[in-house]
Amino acid sequence: MSNSLLTKNALARSLKDLMEELPLNKISVRHLVEDCGVNRQTFYYHFQDIYDLLGWIYRTEAVESIAQYRSYSTWTDGFYRIFCYIGNNKAFCSNTLDSLGRRHLDAYLYEVTNDLVMGVINELAAGLDVGTPDKQFIANFYTLAFTGLVIQWMQDGMKEPPEQMIGKLSVLIEGNFLKALHKYENIVS
Repeated sequence: MSNSLLTKNALARSLKDLMEELPLNKISVRHLVEDCGVNRQTFYYHFQDIYDLLGWIYRTEAVESIAQYRSYSTWTDGFYRIFCYIGNNKAFCSNTLDSLGRRHLDAYLYEVTNDLVMGVINELAAGLDVGTPDKQFIANFYTLAFTGLVIQWMQDGMKEPPEQMIGKLSVLIEGNFLKALHKYENIVS
């Protein structure tokens, strides 16, 4: 692992540790570099600000871990991993939700969910005459529904187990991706 990646990971760990105790808006670069044992210049060599670091954490820790779940037979596993990531990083994600860094959490959820849903849509659309804009519209609809559900789950204290959430989603969505694609088949976008 390169020194740059080691430093980024150390800064990420420090931010997550600090977010266990402090709201994000109370954490300064000074807090991070003192906790991590590096100087300010090192921090700014890698990140523009704390929100840049926050976005990097979401992109690197979570997005890459679900790339293999982009098919119709595995999409529930991908969504389950999203719930588990949030549950395993509860303080970090909840703190982000309640901060100015919320857009990074929203962007993370949108990116990973849309990637999963587009994988499923593209798989199911094979052989159908559905234009790319229509596939993107369908994926956007389901992505926004799912991300809204996850945000609400977080705001409600993450009480419902991920398995139960996935079970409900599976029942709700089963067959609806293909049904939507058939409705858009042969429509000129």
